[in-house]
Amino acid sequence: MRAIITGGSGLIGRALAADLAGAGYEVIVLSRTAKTVTGMPPGVTPQKWDGQTTAGWGHLVEGAKAIINLAGAGIADQRWTPERKLQLRNSRVYPGQAVVEAIEAASNRPEVVIQASAVGYYGPQAENEITEESPGGHDFLADVCRAWEDAVTPIAAQGGVRLAIIRTGVVLSLAGGALPKMALPFKLFAGGPIGSGRQWISWIHIADVVAAIRYLIESETAAGPFNLTAPQPLTNAQFGQVLGRALKRPAFMPTPGLAMKLLFGEMSTVLLDGQRVLPQKLQQLGYSFQYPQLESALQDLYT
Repeated sequence: MRAIITGGSGLIGRALAADLAGAGYEVIVLSRTAKTVTGMPPGVTPQKWDGQTTAGWGHLVEGAKAIINLAGAGIADQRWTPERKLQLRNSRVYPGQAVVEAIEAASNRPEVVIQASAVGYYGPQAENEITEESPGGHDFLADVCRAWEDAVTPIAAQGGVRLAIIRTGVVLSLAGGALPKMALPFKLFAGGPIGSGRQWISWIHIADVVAAIRYLIESETAAGPFNLTAPQPLTNAQFGQVLGRALKRPAFMPTPGLAMKLLFGEMSTVLLDGQRVLPQKLQQLGYSFQYPQLESALQDLYT
């Protein structure tokens, strides 16, 4: 069984590649810098691509079990200038269009495409509980996520190709992502709520991200959008309290929202606005979370 992962050198991609290889898959990791994709386990092969076309890898789609499209520049890596905004959008749309092109050209098409997205699709929602049936938002992140998903919607019209979209929350891992950045102020005895502290954080342990993606690959009825978040989201203040206990540090030092806006500009919405997202469809499908509660998730990561 062959699985092709775009964006496979990132946080989720690396963990997923290792898991699938361990399960007996032949894993192809597409990366614009394939030579730097090191430390992968046996069964994982890096393949260079330009992030926009099928050149050099399109033939690998023939007879593949799955394509997992995770490609996209980091949302919170840089300040959102007009140029960065365009890059964030294009780095998601172009790979999706390339995946569609590869599938349309294949005579033996893959069984399933797993398309990355994010809970930012829903926009800021205050206290509202959000499921996959909730409407999308209208801010920049929501627009990017919508374009991200729309880039691959032609796949659903391809005969025999199943499409599942994963709207992922804040991924908890010590290998990268948000958690090391969130933990740093606590380690410096300066941790606490950000802004009002009432904004919701929809989080998920990296182990559940990987297990859920594999579950969707192998569940023949899994199609459409799925929220990849733990079933118990917390407010920013609650999250900070649990993180402080895990690190054995206080969690009482607030960070004013105005400071975040001055420091990060429009990108501060990632920290100051939130979504209370629930994994309704994933649980209805029968997936059982390894880490449904933040306490156990952080205990696993920090012990």
